[in-house]
Amino acid sequence: MTVIANDISSTIGSRIRAERALKDWSLAELADRSGVSKAMLSTIERGKTSPTAALLVRIAAAFGMTLSTLIARAELQGGGLLRQSDQPVWRDPATGYIRRHLSPVSDMPLELIRVQLPAGAKVSFPAASYAFIRQQIWLISGRLEFTEGDVVHSLEPGDCLALGAPSNCTFHAPGPDAADYLVALARG
Repeated sequence: MTVIANDISSTIGSRIRAERALKDWSLAELADRSGVSKAMLSTIERGKTSPTAALLVRIAAAFGMTLSTLIARAELQGGGLLRQSDQPVWRDPATGYIRRHLSPVSDMPLELIRVQLPAGAKVSFPAASYAFIRQQIWLISGRLEFTEGDVVHSLEPGDCLALGAPSNCTFHAPGPDAADYLVALARG
């Protein structure tokens, strides 16, 4: 049996504990679903043992994921922090639109983007831009007029809009202040 390196054992254990908490499962429930004893699961979660690949495959399968996904999530746990100073920022030279990518690289299907659209600016995207993603927009400050196909949504601070089927879209900050908003993108 293959043994995972000791230096990642504690992060794998923490990841298993986090996945179990996300599903609101007890240790006994994970033991039943995986066929791994509660005692062994407890030892793994506390980072006291270096689990074999065979055990990790059974645990990952109980969560509905592959071994590589479980390990990738564990590896990202310690390095999944993306400091503000390291977040990629892009500025559209035509409109002054500022896009900050907030999410660290991960296998999660969710990305968070913060956008600042100057007062009076408009940015349009074709429906093809949204073919493989779902989005929600949460307005932090300012005002935002979001045109989705033929429908115009006027957002005020605190409003959250879930986009429908892909259609041509336009973001417009009517002013007097810039629109500052968060976009949550879900892939798949």
